[in-house]
Amino acid sequence: MWSHLERGSSPVDWCESNYSISPVIAEFFNTVTNVIFFLFPPVLIHLFQEYSKFVNPAINVLWVLLMVVGLSSAYFHATLSLVGQLLDELAILWVFMAAFAMFFPKRYFPKFLGGNRRLLSFYCSLFAVLSTGFLVMHPAANAFALMTLVAPALFFLYKELNRVKCPRVYRLGLRCMAVCLLAMFCWIIDRMFCDAWLSIDFPYLHGVWHILIFIASYTALVLGAYFNVSEERPEQKPQLRYWPRNDFELGIPYIAIKHPRKKDKNLTI
Repeated sequence: MWSHLERGSSPVDWCESNYSISPVIAEFFNTVTNVIFFLFPPVLIHLFQEYSKFVNPAINVLWVLLMVVGLSSAYFHATLSLVGQLLDELAILWVFMAAFAMFFPKRYFPKFLGGNRRLLSFYCSLFAVLSTGFLVMHPAANAFALMTLVAPALFFLYKELNRVKCPRVYRLGLRCMAVCLLAMFCWIIDRMFCDAWLSIDFPYLHGVWHILIFIASYTALVLGAYFNVSEERPEQKPQLRYWPRNDFELGIPYIAIKHPRKKDKNLTI
């Protein structure tokens, strides 16, 4: 059991050379690029105060989980331990499941759920628990298994963008999908063509993946929050805004509520 905590015990080793910069950090660039997971979530928690108060306080769970992903990923890349790998991958799984439970459109709910989001949350939690067991037993295949969750996420985002009437939201959705696809491209070519990147002394695409996938992930969660209120609480009139300047669309997006009123308990997970 303790051997799984040892450095290098993970079967996964990314392209970046180990201990080439620091004698205590295995993959230095892959480790430090996780800092973005700590910088943005506190800002998002602040920006989503109105959403949390009047719509769903569980939105903050997603921002905290993103920080857990960053912490787990940094630990994994710093040590390349099996425990670090599993913590990293399990945190990603739970972000997916929490977001699915919170934002999956009710019009796609199967009949046996009866439109009950709490029941959906229960099944998502059950799936996450069972999947956790699978990921622990088959660590070598985990990264590829988690990648399969991206396809349905992008599909439903595409479906929602086809329904949206706000051009600003539509543009954000397109940027989100583009960044996500670029992130996946970086992940794949870093994995498949490592020797080529080493030959030009640039084995850092997995670190680039960290930055891009964080941007795509938090943007997708912002869009999910917008779509959720638009469908289930349209009278609150959600508005997509940007910080620090609302007229600068490359800032940090967040959702404001034009007509706030007390949240509905059935919307929480």
